[in-house]
Amino acid sequence: MNLKVKFPGGLAVNAEYGPFNIPTNQDGTAPPPFALFLASIGTCAGIYVLGFCQQRGLPMDGLEINQIMETDPITRMIKKIKLDIHMPAGFPEKYKEAIIRSADQCAVKKHMVSPPEFEINTIIPS
Repeated sequence: MNLKVKFPGGLAVNAEYGPFNIPTNQDGTAPPPFALFLASIGTCAGIYVLGFCQQRGLPMDGLEINQIMETDPITRMIKKIKLDIHMPAGFPEKYKEAIIRSADQCAVKKHMVSPPEFEINTIIPS
């Protein structure tokens, strides 16, 4: 699994992942990289919630996840991420805990809990 980072100009830093180009920018013309990181948490949980509901034929009208980040005022680092899953009216109560367990399966969250090791190198052609 490889991802290439390209520098197309200005403050743009894009990621090429398979056939996808994922633009980022610090000038407001595309999401900044950290916003994509945060979005990956909620959307990953969303994939699991969506699959759970679709597999059971459950109502999804109005289904959404609200992601709230609490920041440490001193370090300005995020210290807590809360996901509020807003269920449609009439959603079966018996699935409430199961849908939470489903969202908890998010691979992004699992990687944050057990982070990978980082190695950074420079490659200079000879």
